[in-house]
Amino acid sequence: MNMDTKHAPIGIFDSGVGGLTVMREIMRLLPNERLVYFGDTARVPYGSKSRDTIIRFSRQIVHFLHTKQVKAIVIACNTASAYALETLRREIPEPIIGVVKPGAKTAVSVTKNGRVGIIGTEGTIKSQVYSDYIHELNPELTVIGRACPLFVPLVEEGLLHDAVTDEIAGRYLDGLKRENIDTLILGCTHYPLLRSTIGRIMGDQVKLVNPAYETAVELRDMLAKQDLLHTGLSEPTRDAYQFYVSDDASRFRSFADSILPFSIDCTVQIPIEEYEAQ
Repeated sequence: MNMDTKHAPIGIFDSGVGGLTVMREIMRLLPNERLVYFGDTARVPYGSKSRDTIIRFSRQIVHFLHTKQVKAIVIACNTASAYALETLRREIPEPIIGVVKPGAKTAVSVTKNGRVGIIGTEGTIKSQVYSDYIHELNPELTVIGRACPLFVPLVEEGLLHDAVTDEIAGRYLDGLKRENIDTLILGCTHYPLLRSTIGRIMGDQVKLVNPAYETAVELRDMLAKQDLLHTGLSEPTRDAYQFYVSDDASRFRSFADSILPFSIDCTVQIPIEEYEAQ
């Protein structure tokens, strides 16, 4: 493997700020890697959009990431992982992973009573991508999905600890509480930012699964298998991380500063619609 390729950055994209929860885990687990993050803040949320639209958006973003010479791509968005991953995998040469399978594997391994809940956007729940993959791993499990479409805009608005969020979360999760689940997948990368609220409502008996860490582990294993890991011993610096958005960079930065271990000096807004796939 060409050493320059090993030194190339990893591309990460999401519909907005939620994917930063995945980036944070990748930074912890792979501190030598350079990362390029794109948040599609102009077109968030993805969860209510059609499969064709999500695939078109994802192709544009991948085309943009190609201009940064990335060596691998992480779709840090459950909806795009559900709708676009397999299409992109057939179309691009770089290795690419999503966040669905790592989270599903963990849920299958930790459930004790065989009843797994999933919360996500309308797109993720409607696609049944989690339940299909969970049943591939263990057809005996019962999977109950619940769309929580207002969670993403609440997170994007910064209402992480707010009476409105508590009220909506209570309404969304009330039915799941009656289903006797013991494991709940936070099936949207924004949702870990509401983890304390969700955990309080569901109770201590329900294990919350955050796919972000498992995705970072899968990325590490994939890069190692393909001899793409950056093995240098240099300490990571802010220069190793680039941030791009499609709208409102200042708002994105304030969110990123609350999620990542350092403040972001520069976020570049780009016209993503111009990056049609070639």
